[in-house]
Amino acid sequence: MKPLGLTVLGFPCNQFGKQEPGQRHEILPGLKHVRPGNGFVPNFLLFEKGDVNGKDEQKVFTFLKSSCPPVGDTLGDPSRLFWEPMKISDIKWNFEKFLVGPDGKAVKRWHPSVNISEIRSDIHKYLMQIFTQRMFD
Repeated sequence: MKPLGLTVLGFPCNQFGKQEPGQRHEILPGLKHVRPGNGFVPNFLLFEKGDVNGKDEQKVFTFLKSSCPPVGDTLGDPSRLFWEPMKISDIKWNFEKFLVGPDGKAVKRWHPSVNISEIRSDIHKYLMQIFTQRMFD
């Protein structure tokens, strides 16, 4: 997908069930040896851990959430969510995904429970749309 201009970015966060408690230097070894383990090494750019919701959320997530409608009308079990204030537009759980176009604007947002095959299909359609537009511009 990289030849088509697609880049995957990962943003570790500890706001969902406290599932990413490690320090910066522990995240990659944790992925490799613990979860998912088996020597896993991400083939995407992994940013430093930070907040995606609440008063200390990273600005990129403030922007993405403001430019793409929320996925679902509930947040889930508040005892497993660690930020304030909570808003319906917040990221619901780990692995919520955004597709961002070449202009930097959010194109689509997927709930964490959406099957990866649906996401893959949506991305392929979008990339073909972009490719076709460029051919006729």
